[in-house]
Amino acid sequence: MKNGERQMRIESDLKLDYKDVLLKPKRSKLTSRRDVDMEREFKFLNSGKEFKGIPIIASNMDGVGTFSMAKVLQNYKMLTVLRKHYDPEDWDHAVDEGLDLNYVSICTGTNKIWDEDAPDFLTLKVVLEKYPEIPFITIDVANGYHENFVDFVAQMREEFPEQTIIAGNVITAEMTEELILRGADIVKCGIGPGSVCTTRLMTGVGIPQFSGIIECADAAHGVGGQVIADGGCVYPGDLAKAFGAGSDFVMLGGMLAGHEESEVDITDGKMEFYGMSSDRAMEIHGARKDGYRGAEGKDIKIPYKGTVEDTLTEIIGGVRSACTYIGATKIKDMPKCATFVQVLQQENQVFNLFE
Repeated sequence: MKNGERQMRIESDLKLDYKDVLLKPKRSKLTSRRDVDMEREFKFLNSGKEFKGIPIIASNMDGVGTFSMAKVLQNYKMLTVLRKHYDPEDWDHAVDEGLDLNYVSICTGTNKIWDEDAPDFLTLKVVLEKYPEIPFITIDVANGYHENFVDFVAQMREEFPEQTIIAGNVITAEMTEELILRGADIVKCGIGPGSVCTTRLMTGVGIPQFSGIIECADAAHGVGGQVIADGGCVYPGDLAKAFGAGSDFVMLGGMLAGHEESEVDITDGKMEFYGMSSDRAMEIHGARKDGYRGAEGKDIKIPYKGTVEDTLTEIIGGVRSACTYIGATKIKDMPKCATFVQVLQQENQVFNLFE
């Protein structure tokens, strides 16, 4: 190999998704699911702020990161990352209608680099000027490996020193560390595992989510940061696996879509749900393909599921039950209590409550 040339390589280490592993049960002193403490307390490295709550987060997707969703999740002390496309007047109305700002994050892309008048960044500035108590800023891009993304995170840390910054998406240890060292407090981890994401099919890029979370969590914790497992959860047991793998938070999209709180019309008993890099999202929000990119998401119809509270009850119950099986009295203790077994074949599922 010549100096400076890169060489193709293949990593032969086994990489696993949630479906490839199960938690191994072990003797437990817990007598009831109610004995499990689902809340966690965090103090964030760069903002110095603290948070206490159930570490489950609604994604900033259309149909998920809505004000209606946030008003339910706040009752469980769960976070909602609000979708980018609300304007300041929407925020004012939501606050007037009872939105608890302690359990929300405002969201922006990195388009300030190219366009000082980008709507989501202008909204962020206006909203934070009026509501500086909003604790979290989420910087959300599909590909967190661009050098200018890291620079943007550093710039946001300088401009907003009081907010806890969530940044992503990446799925490797090196970039997880880099983002934390440049100012992020929490790194959003996952490339392509979402139910309406087609990145792995369109680009061939990604790392199976379970193994990726183990790697990213270890890297983040080594430098004092936290991670969010973003994408790939289909069942409550998948959240338990993510927490057992070391993730501090789990972000949900598809599992929370299709509910009354999604702010989406119901047609023939179904609701629309699409990836935020899909043709449908670009059509709705005015983005256009520039000839250099393809859509990396799909548009589907999912059955209407009713109120999200019923789904949250199932999710929380599943994670609590997992803790009793492995002897974890706190959700924080799941990694040290977890032993995973690899499964070669997944049992046929008769039905899926969360589709």
